[in-house]
Amino acid sequence: MYLLRRLTNSPQALLVSYLILIVVSGGLYRIFERGKSLGDALWWAVVTASTVGYGDTYPTTTAGRILAGLLISIMVLFVIPLITAHFASKLIVNNDAFVHEEQEEIKHQLREIRAILEAARTAPAPAPAPPTAAAAEPVLEPAGR
Repeated sequence: MYLLRRLTNSPQALLVSYLILIVVSGGLYRIFERGKSLGDALWWAVVTASTVGYGDTYPTTTAGRILAGLLISIMVLFVIPLITAHFASKLIVNNDAFVHEEQEEIKHQLREIRAILEAARTAPAPAPAPPTAAAAEPVLEPAGR
């Protein structure tokens, strides 16, 4: 799963994977279908991978047909969906998501708050204020209560 995630996040990795698939498939096609040139084999791989299927070059051996089925399946089930997912993910934007700078600012503010709290916790307690004359006078309540 990690490999698939890396492939979808990197257009370069997708392109390299596609090229490897084409070259390997073309090479195997040339082995299975004797008498085909490398150019014809690569042309067959590109046409088959794109699922166009012009019909000008096609496998006649069982191994070549199995290879064609695998190549089409890999393209349809994996490569094309990965390419689609990559470009679709670029269109999806979450405006409520924090950007990196906002996250760094929040972390900086949290460090400042922690420093203030730590300083307040380790600072000596202030001395109590002496009683004032107003505090020493009794409060008189109205009569009749």
